[in-house]
Amino acid sequence: MIRRLTIDIETRPNLAYTWGLFDQTIGLAQLVEPVRMCCFAAKWHDEKKVLFFSEWADGHEGMVQAAWDLLNEAAVVIHYNGRRFDVPHLNREFVLLGLLPPAPYKQVDLCSVAKRVFAFTSNKLEFVSKALGVKSKDKHKRFPGFDLWLGIIREDPKAQVEMAKYNKIDVIATEQLYDKLLPWVPNLPSVGAMEDEDDICPACGSGDLIKEGFAYTAVGKFARFHCADCGKWSRSSKRVGGTNITAVVQ
Repeated sequence: MIRRLTIDIETRPNLAYTWGLFDQTIGLAQLVEPVRMCCFAAKWHDEKKVLFFSEWADGHEGMVQAAWDLLNEAAVVIHYNGRRFDVPHLNREFVLLGLLPPAPYKQVDLCSVAKRVFAFTSNKLEFVSKALGVKSKDKHKRFPGFDLWLGIIREDPKAQVEMAKYNKIDVIATEQLYDKLLPWVPNLPSVGAMEDEDDICPACGSGDLIKEGFAYTAVGKFARFHCADCGKWSRSSKRVGGTNITAVVQ
C-alpha cells in the first residue's frame, strides 16, 4: 500500500529590532531570533487520526524528529504551497538538527495545481476549499490574526490550543481538496507503478477502469481508460497489440 501523507507546518516569525515600520532593511545584527517551525499537523491518507506535534508538547527536537520520521515513511507527500514553504522549512530544521535527508518522496502541491490548471479568483486554500465545497475550513470561524502568533511566542496555553485546531483543520482541508482534485492533477505519481500492479487506476489505485477509445502519440496508438471511481483519464503503457495494459497517468 502506498503511504500518502498530507502535512502542514506553522512557523514563528523572525524577531528583530527596527527603527521603522515601512520598507525596512533588517541587518543581521538586528536579528534577535530567526524564523523556526513551531508546530505541524499531518494525516495519512484514508486514516482518521490527525497527528499533531509542537514545540510546547514535544520539544523542538522531538517535533522535528517526528516530522522527519513521517516524511521518511511517506511515498507521496501532499501539501498546499509546500514546495515553496513547508518543505524548505522542514529541510532547514532537519539539517540544523544534524539529520540526513529522509527517504525520497513524491510531492503533490495542490497550490501549484490550482494555479496551473484552473483560474480561481484567489488561490488561497481557504478560497479554493470553499469554492469546491470542502467544509472543514469553514469550521474555523475566521482566519487567525497575528494575535495568535503573539500568543504562541508568549507561550499562552489558549493560543496553543487554538493553533493546534487551526493547523489540523488545514490538513483535513488539504486532504479533502486532494480527493476533489485528484482527476485534475497532472504528473501524479503512478499508484500502479509504485505497487507493481497492472490494470489499476494510476491515480487512486481502483481496478474499476473503463476502456474508452485510444490515445495517440508520436510513437503509436494506446488504449485509453477512464476510472469509474476518481474520474482520472489514463492510457496503457504498451502500444495497441501488446499484452501489458498497465495504466499510466496522462
